Amino acid sequence: MAIVTSDQLGTEPIGKLLVKQAVPASIGILVMSLNILVDSIFVGNWIGSIAIAAINVVLPVSFFIGALGMAIGIGGSSIISRALGADNKEKALKTFGNQISLTLLVTLSMVTLGLTYVNELIPAFGGKGAIFDPAKIYYIIVVCGVPFLALCMMGNTVIRAEGKPKFAMIAMIIPSVGNLFMDFLFIYVFDWGMAGAAWASTISYILCFGYVFYFFVSKNSELKLRLPHFRLNTPILKEIGSLGFVTLSRQAVVSLIYLLMNNILFDLGGEAMVAVYAIIGRMLMFALFPVFGVTQGFLPIAGYNYGADKYDRVKESIITAIKYAALMATLVFIGLMVFPADIASLFLSNNPDLSQLEIVTNAFVMEHTPSAMRWVFAATPIIALQLIGAAYFQAVGKAVPALLLTLTRQGFFFIPLILILPSFLGELGVWISFPISDVLATIVTGYFLRKEVKHTLVSSS
Repeated sequence: MAIVTSDQLGTEPIGKLLVKQAVPASIGILVMSLNILVDSIFVGNWIGSIAIAAINVVLPVSFFIGALGMAIGIGGSSIISRALGADNKEKALKTFGNQISLTLLVTLSMVTLGLTYVNELIPAFGGKGAIFDPAKIYYIIVVCGVPFLALCMMGNTVIRAEGKPKFAMIAMIIPSVGNLFMDFLFIYVFDWGMAGAAWASTISYILCFGYVFYFFVSKNSELKLRLPHFRLNTPILKEIGSLGFVTLSRQAVVSLIYLLMNNILFDLGGEAMVAVYAIIGRMLMFALFPVFGVTQGFLPIAGYNYGADKYDRVKESIITAIKYAALMATLVFIGLMVFPADIASLFLSNNPDLSQLEIVTNAFVMEHTPSAMRWVFAATPIIALQLIGAAYFQAVGKAVPALLLTLTRQGFFFIPLILILPSFLGELGVWISFPISDVLATIVTGYFLRKEVKHTLVSSS
């Protein structure tokens, strides 16, 4: 693989550069998302639909701890991209060293708390009734491996900040492929049930960590750390924290949404309704992979060129990224509107030996999932503007607007809607909250992004 240097972020044509950055990012996200999707299909077919609901209960806790690494990674990577753009390599090295130290300190503390309060956390996130026992088995094993996931997520964003998206893609593919193989081995062959699914995920995190570690100690990375770089530096920590808080807040809101949704839906339809949301949640992670890929590819381009004072290139990257992401979102929208029932059926077993509970649950899921999926993804074609707009402010180091715009959709609009509408509309009120919040958040983001481009990028160029 040819070694790519970070200065290409400031010289290559934006369209070509965005494709070069976004395609590997999209493939990596696709493989990771496909892993989550197929993992759920395996669990649904080989263990049961209650097991899918159990994993859905655990995900917000494990993902939140893992997202600590992503938050530290994205916050620090914004600094690294701008430092490399300004030819300040020493600041980039200090930032990376601080990212590693901070990730270890924070995630190990969170894992300790997570294991201490396991019996309280699982019911709080909707792990009630028949869901509790399988959720606890899965939770304890997976949470122990989450520090490796956090280090991988942190390291992956730094690899992108160096302008090396192909390596970042491989880092995402390795654990995904490994997890699917181990799912087959542990669940289907060894019949370990929920423990098998959990061990497959945990070992996949360790595999990913091994590759990320290899990247940074090999000649492929420009960031060669020495011991002093790991010493915590207060100004750098503050900058990492202010920018990383955007990502952390977003994941905290996502975890809160899982908590609310699982409990609201359990009250509306029991374990079966939670299973419906589990399938919808997997599609939210999987289906939008090309849009998230464009967003990930956009971040280092915008950050590097902003740090190099190349504002015309920053503006061009915003426009190009929105166009590419909108096209991808529209294609995803068409597929989901046409094939929702076929997608839902993939997650359900047709084994004749299913228990009566599983048979009833499967019938409920097949009846309710297609219409729910259409509502949830109804505003998908317009979300590109919201995602790229929020990502721009994070890429250029403007933490406050990045935070506010990131929280607009899920925090300011979606959470109030799901607390209010189900009281009047029942299950429909839950699902229509998704497109309403998408539309409102896109309008707000479009206003502030237009204002930023006009007053900062145009007037300064």
